[in-house]
Amino acid sequence: MKENPLTHIDSQGNPGMVDVGKKSATARNARATADVVFPPDALAALSASGWTTTKGAVIHTAIIAGTQAVKKTSDLIPFCHPLPIERCKFSIDPIPDGLRVTCEVALTHKTGVEMEALTGASVAALTIIDMCKAASPAITIREIRLLEKTGGKSDYHA
Repeated sequence: MKENPLTHIDSQGNPGMVDVGKKSATARNARATADVVFPPDALAALSASGWTTTKGAVIHTAIIAGTQAVKKTSDLIPFCHPLPIERCKFSIDPIPDGLRVTCEVALTHKTGVEMEALTGASVAALTIIDMCKAASPAITIREIRLLEKTGGKSDYHA
């Protein structure tokens, strides 16, 4: 019988957390990104303002929100294990039509941090929209994706 590739479904078809009790703790790292896209006039105005709005410093607020989200991932996604995050780092860089949020998360543990990196990038991107929505309601998130993960059974590089 072929092993079920859906690790969060047991042999009876019931959902549940993966048992990591017998796994070895290894160094694990994940990096995810989200692109926030702005209409040209809003992008020009926000860039000219140094990414500061009446709500405050957009980039710094997004980093703080993303960091909080990384730490709360297991509260948001049902089968994620609570994890002792060792490193959480953000970069928010200009791209031609907006900003690219990159979130990198690392730890030494029995399970990976892909969902934490994706959650961090997502919430930071949503925070940018919230901070900037007065400039335009047409701001979008183009793509949220995992760029890489290392540690555990296999590595992944997009």
